[in-house]
Amino acid sequence: MLTPGRVVVLVLAILALIFIFENTHDVRIRVLIPVVTMPLWGALLITFVVGILCGLYAGYARRRRRR
Repeated sequence: MLTPGRVVVLVLAILALIFIFENTHDVRIRVLIPVVTMPLWGALLITFVVGILCGLYAGYARRRRRR
């Protein structure tokens, strides 16, 4: 069950989470029009989760096309 690829992904995910939670100062972020002030870890975590969801969807779509 634990392939080398899965181990690499797990290590990268852990490193990304460590990086996210080490950066705790507030930043201003512009998303199209509004400017939002939030902790950097929150912005990084949102980006991380969106990336995971995009990857999961891409894998799902690829598996579905193969059928």
